[in-house]
Amino acid sequence: MPDLSPRESMEFDVVVVGAGPAGLAAAIRLKQLNPEISVVVVEKGSEVGAHILSGAVIDPVGIDRLIPDWSADAEAPIRTKVTDDRFYLLGPAGAIRLPNFLMPPLMSNHGNYVVSLGNVCRWLASRAEALGVEIYPGFAAAEVLYDANGAVAGVATGDMGIGRNGEQKPGFTRGMELRGKYTLFAEGARGSLTKQLIARFKLSEGREPQKFGIGLKELWKVAPEKHKPGLVQHSFGWPLDGRTGGGSFLYHLEDGQVVVGFVLHLNYENPYIAPFEEFQRFKTHPIIRPTFEGGKRIAYGARALTEGGWQSVPKLTFPGGALIGCTAGFMNVPRIKGSHNAIVSGILAAETLAAALQAGRANDELADYDAAWRESSIGRDLKPVRNVKPLWSRFGTLLGIGLGGFDMWLNTIFRVSPFGTLRHGKPDSAALKPAAQFQPIAYPKPDGVITFDKLSSVFLSNTNHEEDQPVHLHVRDIALQQSSELGIYAGPSARYCPAAVYEWVQESSEAGGSPRYVINAQNCVHCKTCDIKDPNQNINWVPPEGGGGPNYPNM
Repeated sequence: MPDLSPRESMEFDVVVVGAGPAGLAAAIRLKQLNPEISVVVVEKGSEVGAHILSGAVIDPVGIDRLIPDWSADAEAPIRTKVTDDRFYLLGPAGAIRLPNFLMPPLMSNHGNYVVSLGNVCRWLASRAEALGVEIYPGFAAAEVLYDANGAVAGVATGDMGIGRNGEQKPGFTRGMELRGKYTLFAEGARGSLTKQLIARFKLSEGREPQKFGIGLKELWKVAPEKHKPGLVQHSFGWPLDGRTGGGSFLYHLEDGQVVVGFVLHLNYENPYIAPFEEFQRFKTHPIIRPTFEGGKRIAYGARALTEGGWQSVPKLTFPGGALIGCTAGFMNVPRIKGSHNAIVSGILAAETLAAALQAGRANDELADYDAAWRESSIGRDLKPVRNVKPLWSRFGTLLGIGLGGFDMWLNTIFRVSPFGTLRHGKPDSAALKPAAQFQPIAYPKPDGVITFDKLSSVFLSNTNHEEDQPVHLHVRDIALQQSSELGIYAGPSARYCPAAVYEWVQESSEAGGSPRYVINAQNCVHCKTCDIKDPNQNINWVPPEGGGGPNYPNM
């Protein structure tokens, strides 16, 4: 590539990376505390909400704290209150409904709302802009900037108009430097810059490895007689075996819309498991399928989610910045909720940051934020459930969930656990076992009515990338990918990817018959599963050109 001209730069008090619930909450709270603080939010999606994917049933505790009068705002897309809360254990042909009185109080969804989190973020962005926050969608933060002392000093957005081979195309535009006295990273699960910060500042030392799941979701328009606004249904069990963790959700929104989703824990061992196909199979269950018969699927998406909880949250602060939201790992696994904690973390960081700016500080460490979260509502939400994931992983679905429920009740009543705080042990990338120990799984062919293939699903995600740009999925060692990912694990990337990005193509005999690794980067929905699950950590996800990826309309 030819020599690049210097980037233009803009100065702010605070730079926020990511226009999700945490980033927008931080920006709003900063302006509430001091309208003179200059705040910019940079978002890689083509618009705010374009890359937001969540169930979502939200606990309004975060919104209540951030915008106490939100219910009086006619534009607030938080309207469908939970009216019916159900839990099921699924078998191949039937289901057992678990009595609500057996559930620890924190598992109750009454008082919560069924929402499109993407639309909630669009609304929060409008509130932020009304307060004077600058929001730049369509620009991916591609590089962390540091000052002479090694403190974070902002971020640089990626260059636009780079060809596949690194050449500058006619529309080439240099990225912009957004410099700030403090930078908040709200990238969501497995943030690309957050990974670098965790390594550089050793933020994960003394913590358990972060754990992840992959969440897949569809939005349907169902027949009027099958629509029950406010119905919230969670289940676990079939189609997964007893050693593979995961579960499902079915939420009825307004306007005849129903969302159905499936979460599979990424510490699974069998390399032949395909999360997308397990999701499609789940929809054929006798208590699930009838909801969608006569309906129409209108959207699809997938995203990794953090599951490590209390013991996996890294150190959150470093010179010049902090981690907030799901990039820090604040999701509550048994509740399948994280947006409330994400919003509260943004508020806590903003309050600490505003005080630092008031004192004339800059580019130092916001240690009070890191010290405060465990005693906040976030800590009170995560600590009682800290052993649910390790127990599930250790003892399997039935016994593990039973022990997890028992532990949650003890934490609720006595605030103690006989297990203490259990460890997760190893990262999800180390969980796969060689394919020789398993048999391939024959998944049913999609019927095009209730079940579908990956490519038609990706079409509904409105995913698009400029084709003539560098591939944003970097395989560090292709020989290792062939010898290990394919040779030992039978090519699991072609199965764990929910968007048909990866495939091993058998070349013709004339070319020697060697398999070739194909990366269809155009299909990528930015779920980050490959970055997490690859058994050799040989795939590195980096941001593509800004504005690329999915464009979720109502997810």
